Amino acid sequence: MSLTAERLNKVSPSQTIAISTKAREMKAAGRDIISLSAGEPDFPTPRNIKDAAVKAIEEGQTLYTDVSGTPALRKAVAAKFARDNHLDYKPEEIIVSTGGKQVIFNAMVATLDKGDEVIIPAPCWVSYPDIVSLADGNPVIVPAGPNQGFKITAEQLEAAITPKTKWVMLNNPCNPTGAAYTAEELKALTDVLLRHPNVWIFTDDIYEKLVYGDFKFATIVEVEPKLRDRTLTMNGCSKAYAMTGWRIGFAGAPAALTKAMDKLQSQSTSNTSSISQAAAVEALNGPQDDVETMRQAFERRRDMVVSMLNEAPGIHCNTPDGAFYVFPSVTGCLGKTTKGGKLLATDEDFVLALLEEEGVATVHGSAFLFPGYMRISYAASDESLKEACTRIQRFCQGLH
Repeated sequence: MSLTAERLNKVSPSQTIAISTKAREMKAAGRDIISLSAGEPDFPTPRNIKDAAVKAIEEGQTLYTDVSGTPALRKAVAAKFARDNHLDYKPEEIIVSTGGKQVIFNAMVATLDKGDEVIIPAPCWVSYPDIVSLADGNPVIVPAGPNQGFKITAEQLEAAITPKTKWVMLNNPCNPTGAAYTAEELKALTDVLLRHPNVWIFTDDIYEKLVYGDFKFATIVEVEPKLRDRTLTMNGCSKAYAMTGWRIGFAGAPAALTKAMDKLQSQSTSNTSSISQAAAVEALNGPQDDVETMRQAFERRRDMVVSMLNEAPGIHCNTPDGAFYVFPSVTGCLGKTTKGGKLLATDEDFVLALLEEEGVATVHGSAFLFPGYMRISYAASDESLKEACTRIQRFCQGLH
């Protein structure tokens, strides 16, 4: 009898975490490493949010809360959806979980039966297909390449839907590409979904506030209110408020779905940290100046990184509209050999050799189900990014 359950064989450890771990180990061993593999802001949590957490501790807000979150936080989330997205959710339609990943896990485990299909555009965040598989669902991967801005088209969506389709998962803006859907592009997708009344929509809007230039963020139900009764809108505090370690994700959805997710969460983690919830109330209700400061810094860094990467031989990098990632092609470097004698047959070979020979940690595109690329997080200081891009240029110039 095997110790581990068969379902565990359906998933693999997060490859983004694996690269970050390897980079930390090399750094601990004395190597000069610049890690651009992690998906978290390099800014500290804003002062007002930290102060709210301290105040909550001093006031004794250290007991269990409702599984779905404190009334104050669910009210704040509902207000955020109304203010930012023109969505009307009642507190009982809100659930707060231990990070966005738990929201996804709860939704999939609570709704998927064996054989149900979930459409996932690729490149995609590494956890989506594994969570679907763990919930006994079948991930249906739909490639969306650079010729279409790394965004799924209405025609592709229509072709992917079958009688077994339970969910469509959309990440907007997207990890790993930074691609973001305009309201017009979303409308084309919602027109398709209106024709398929049994298909639910999961929209992951965690990078909502990190968009650049003239881009205007929009979300599914905002674009097509008729889909409200079968859409889960997920967001959180991790990215916009530099609160990754606080573990606050939240979602608005029809009450029947939030009730099912609450039931599952009650038998797993129960509520998320009461102190984190108090901090999240301040994040959502308090001043937003720090969010804009971070957004401007990310936009400046994006422009620098894209420019420097496109100067590296064999690399081509699009300019993304959101998040804090770029997803450059490294296909022009494959088939070549590094100064250290490593043949670069795959994108994984590329990122491992880059880490070993130049001390720059990135993540290979295959981890996001899109070979031939790499993901770079520009959530790092300007100085670190400039040095990292200089090393990448040197690495590429040394290929033969």
